[in-house]
Amino acid sequence: MPNMQNEKTPMPLQEGLVRITNFEEVALGYTEEQMINEADRCLHCVNHPCTAGCPVSVMIPDFIQALKQGKIDEAYGIITKTNSFPTICGRVCPQENQCEKNCVRGIRGEAVAIGRLERYVADHHTPVYPEKPQPNGMKVAIVGSGPAGLACAADLAKEGFAVTIYEALHEVGGVLRYGIPEFRLPKRIVDEQLDQLKHLGVAIETNVIIGKTLTMQELEDEGFQAVFIGSGAGLPKFMGIPGETAAGVFSANEVLTRVNLMKAYREDHLTPYYQSNHTIVVGGGNVAMDAARCARRLGKKVTIVYRRSLAEMPARKEEVEHAMDEDITFMTLHNPVEIYKDEKGFVKGVKLEKMELGEPDERGRRSPVPTGEMIDLVCDCVIMALGTSSNPLLVRSEPRLQTNARGCLVVNEEQETTMKNVYAGGDAVSGAATVILALGAGKKAAASIIKALTPNKA
Repeated sequence: MPNMQNEKTPMPLQEGLVRITNFEEVALGYTEEQMINEADRCLHCVNHPCTAGCPVSVMIPDFIQALKQGKIDEAYGIITKTNSFPTICGRVCPQENQCEKNCVRGIRGEAVAIGRLERYVADHHTPVYPEKPQPNGMKVAIVGSGPAGLACAADLAKEGFAVTIYEALHEVGGVLRYGIPEFRLPKRIVDEQLDQLKHLGVAIETNVIIGKTLTMQELEDEGFQAVFIGSGAGLPKFMGIPGETAAGVFSANEVLTRVNLMKAYREDHLTPYYQSNHTIVVGGGNVAMDAARCARRLGKKVTIVYRRSLAEMPARKEEVEHAMDEDITFMTLHNPVEIYKDEKGFVKGVKLEKMELGEPDERGRRSPVPTGEMIDLVCDCVIMALGTSSNPLLVRSEPRLQTNARGCLVVNEEQETTMKNVYAGGDAVSGAATVILALGAGKKAAASIIKALTPNKA
């Protein structure tokens, strides 16, 4: 009989004021008993609406059924038929807006904790390296080693393509490496996924900027029959307000890169972090939560300033709750209009305008309306977490690549760009989005490349 408990089985966590003293993983994972209790809540619906909500179409009821029977390796095999990265997705995927949103159990109570069960499977299966397939004689280049590029590379490598990933930075993983903090996604997990790709024969070259170090034409000249662009959206946005050039104003991208990629929180590393007594983080998305939670571990006081109310905040509910548990202050319905500088040019405070909610915008969120009422807030650091756009370097070097008004690459239904045999996906196409959507786009592009280059394959 199913477990008819209405609430999800709670996830064990590091205690809030303990975890701000370290960068270790906050969510500790289910025990076997907790896993069984939660798996028993699944009703195994015949039409599996949860799978319909998954961007990579994992057969969720099937893997949960195997899990309930103690067949962890079988459950892992079911997941990895369509998702090569369950250890990552089980931790950072916004399941509440996708698979869990469709869960029938959510009608009367909380949805089944699908992501937590996926994580359990990924963390407890018997490790096995995939067999390297027979080469098919064709080469494909992948631009960028973020989730879209890795997903595309994995699916192509399994079909025998000789895949080379070109990464601009000195370490591989893209946003998985530099964007998501260690306390949400331990980097050992990213390394494990990369080892899987290497065993499939995927070659990886770092410190290569496509559009600068190598051009798209040079990739073609080197014999690559197709190219996939998964270069992400790493160009930060700022507000353009007075004082924004003050020392102590950072983009969230810079902060997260320093902390996650360059390990600025460790005393034995050479990229120090800006010491702050009171950091203001501007924004309400997942990146704002990540930046605020990193700043909390590295400073003293952190305040998130967001121009809408808590109800409109786009960050995952879980991340907001974790930030609150870590004693981070939320100052909603306020928006910075000026940053104050001291005589040496350093941040000494911000002027905030009080906002009120007006009519809903195009996404259904109520738009913030200025009231003219101002307050001053003392601080010594400001982090802008206002979203990102695609880096224009690649497009500027290749006029055959068309972009839209937002600077994102234009693709057709097959993920092909305006250059023949050049495909794209992830944030470079959609703008800043989620890891799982980037994985889905990479998989879709891989399927299109396979179809285009091996049309006679059964």
